[in-house]
Parts: sequence; structure tokens; C-alpha cells
Amino acid sequence: MRRFFVWSALAAVIGLALAGGGYWAYWNFYARFQPVTVTRHQAEIQQLLDESSWISAGGGGAPLYIVGYRDSAAMQRYEAEEVPKLRAAGVEARIIVFARPDREGLAQSTAAERATVAELWLTRDWVLYQRWTATPSRNWTAAGIPAADGNLARGAVVEAGRDFVAALSRYLGDAGLQTRYPLIVWRDREGFMKACACSDSRSWAFIRDDLDAPDRIDPAPVAGAEPLPYPDGGDASLPYPALPPIPPAAGETAPTDPAVTPPPAADAPAPAARPAPSRPATPAPPKAKKSDDTTFF
Repeated sequence: MRRFFVWSALAAVIGLALAGGGYWAYWNFYARFQPVTVTRHQAEIQQLLDESSWISAGGGGAPLYIVGYRDSAAMQRYEAEEVPKLRAAGVEARIIVFARPDREGLAQSTAAERATVAELWLTRDWVLYQRWTATPSRNWTAAGIPAADGNLARGAVVEAGRDFVAALSRYLGDAGLQTRYPLIVWRDREGFMKACACSDSRSWAFIRDDLDAPDRIDPAPVAGAEPLPYPDGGDASLPYPALPPIPPAAGETAPTDPAVTPPPAADAPAPAARPAPSRPATPAPPKAKKSDDTTFF
């Protein structure tokens, strides 16, 4: 009986350990990346989103709001990798940018960033946003844009963006969401409002599943990028250029391969025959004269 209780206690401990490990794995690798369903303050959140100065490339489909700041690497990556997939599913990505306030006496935004944020909230200029995000932040000077610092109206616009983010974070915090950027809000196929603090790319797949967006899209073919046909009808092996024949070394004869030996020039005129040089005639030797004297013995 004692052995039975010992083994029963050991089995219970092992079972609890396995259950705890399984729950931790489920939460760590799956559950914590899931979006939250907003059940409170939906009307207030929707009003905040509608009244904000979001910018968009157009599309007119189901809206998805992306909230973040300029130097957020996760937001830049999300825009580059996920927004084209969402657009392919008919979703309109609406971007809301803000300038972060100072924290413990340290500035988290630059004067050029605050000026650009104020300009975007006032004009909602998508081309300006593209220029801004395509330029490294250290090189962006906001040339031609009125400064927000020292300007009462534009400074108030910058503060309005910060107030918007603070109110949105407070409402979503009641739904159990810890604010991290990019902060994404959308409605699923059934119309339920959902939110995601999508700083980790493992949470992006849940948004695609909710909106029926593809996991990948094939890049559009570039005009003129098709491979050129081979004139000899060969296969798609690497084309090697025709190299000139290598001259033979001293004492060797040139190869007679017709593929290597260059063909003769077409219709080359035959050289004219030269007349043989005339040679002077050799004079004949003189003939001996016969003597008329006869000698008798």
C-alpha cells in the first residue's frame, strides 16, 4: 500500500509538470501572439479612429488602422511585408503617425519629425509620407515644411496626436492589451473589433487569417526581364561569349577546326599575275677557224 501511494504521488507530480509545461509552451509560442477581441469601449475607440488624421494610399476596402512612430523598425517592416498582402485581399491600410513625447527629460523625437507629423495630420499627404519613410531619419530635414516648435497651431496638432495615442492605449488596456508598436486595430469577418500589439512578426499571421489575406504574393513581372531566346535553339544553359582563337605557339601549326578557324573573306579578288623578269641573252662562244696550211710528213 505504501508503494502504491508513493507511485501515485510521483505520477501526479509528473502529470502536473507535463501539464504546466504544455500550458507554458502553448502560451509562449502561440497564445501570447493572438490578437485581443475588444468588448469594451468599442464606440469610443471607433470615434477616435474616425476623427484621427490617418493617411492611406487608397483602395476603399475594409479599413485596418496602423498606429506607430517614425523610427519603429517593426512598423516599417510590417508596412513593407504585410501591407501588400492585405491590399491584395481588398483591405485599406490607414496609417496614423505621432511624435513620441519626452521621457525622463530625454527627447524621443526631433524637430524635423514633429514638423512632419504636424504636416501629415493637417494635409494627410500620402506622397509626403512616402518621401519621409524612404529617407533615413538622420538625413530628413523637413525642408519646406513649417516648424512645429514655436508655432502654437502646429504644436497643438502634435500634442493632439499624443493625446490620441494615450486615449487609445487606455481603452485597449482595458481589453488586456499591452501597448507596443505598431498598434493595429481592425474588424474581422463577423464585425468584431480586434487589436494587436504587433511588434513581433509571429502575430502577423492572425491578422491575415482574419482578413483572408494571402501568406505571400508573387512579385509582378518586370517588363524586359524575360530571358532572350537562343539563336541556335539550345537549352537554357549559361551563354558563353565567342572568344577569338588562341594563336599557336612557336613551332606549332594553327588548328584546322572550322569552328575556330576564321572563314576567308567573301569574294576576295585573285592577285594579278606578274610577268617573269626578262633575262639577258648569253652570247654564243666564237667558232674556231680552220687552218689552210697542211702539214706533210
